Amino acid sequence: MTPKAFIEERLSQLRALENAPLPAAEERTDAIMKALMSKKFRKYATPESHQKRMRSVIERHVRAGTPIKFLWPFGAYKLWRFEEAPEPDWAELFTLMYLTRWLNPVAAMHKPGVHLNFSSDEVIVERLNNIPANDTDKYAEVFSALFAFLRPYAPENLTYSLTPMRSHYEDGDFEAQLAEQIKRDQAEYEGGYPKLTEAKLRKMELNVRIKPGQTDDPLWREKNALIHDAYIHLTNKYLCEPDTVGVFSTPLNLDNFIAVGTTKTSIVRYWVGVGALLKREDSLIETILSPSQLEKTLCEEEPISLEGLSGKNFHKIRIVGG
Repeated sequence: MTPKAFIEERLSQLRALENAPLPAAEERTDAIMKALMSKKFRKYATPESHQKRMRSVIERHVRAGTPIKFLWPFGAYKLWRFEEAPEPDWAELFTLMYLTRWLNPVAAMHKPGVHLNFSSDEVIVERLNNIPANDTDKYAEVFSALFAFLRPYAPENLTYSLTPMRSHYEDGDFEAQLAEQIKRDQAEYEGGYPKLTEAKLRKMELNVRIKPGQTDDPLWREKNALIHDAYIHLTNKYLCEPDTVGVFSTPLNLDNFIAVGTTKTSIVRYWVGVGALLKREDSLIETILSPSQLEKTLCEEEPISLEGLSGKNFHKIRIVGG
């Protein structure tokens, strides 16, 4: 099977359960929870407290007859290290297809629908990672275009949106509130800065595009971590709204989140990875490669064209294995 035929077949399957029989009303919450907790998608155990919170959200929407809301927070940029930057590539499309498959049975059982919102951190990306606003604007444009591309394939009652974190603030309020949060955090940290763990340092090394003179400041890493953590402390409240189920690739320390990965074969975050097709005997499967995996993986590239799919990164695709 060619890459084009494989992806078209996978797209055609996104509505597979659209006409499935509805469970009885009193059984609907249980049936939806069972679908969301399926080990076909879930990559990690979900704590009981998270499941309880998820159930209450679902039950509320089932009773009210309103769309069930899901939220995925992310950087909304493409890692500058990739030639694909600044635009989305197959990693973003494959993740959207994967999440659509995961939510397909929920949409089939809950006719008011499902809404999947992507919460964008672009308001802080330039300050933390030195990625210019023009790049994050372009990323958002192409990412949103993927929603339109998927529209003919996805269940009719499943919708997508991209919401910038900045939209929660009036003009100037974000900067003022962030400055106050930084002051509060500094007062709590010994020495005024958060501890630089190995995980934080690795993430910083991966994401930050060093500016001339930036490393002349011996505390640049600590200052970067301080801003990052203050941003998280300030904005996490918007990820924990009582009527929303949070979704991410790996576990987050927020009690309304479930971790499902990004494809069947990957937990790599799509904005800091690149999409590829993995050959398995006579078949193919979607995957996402991290920068370190990409360095160690022998890939071929094949030309490809799908009607309605635009952007500079969708004219060829990496193939892994043979």
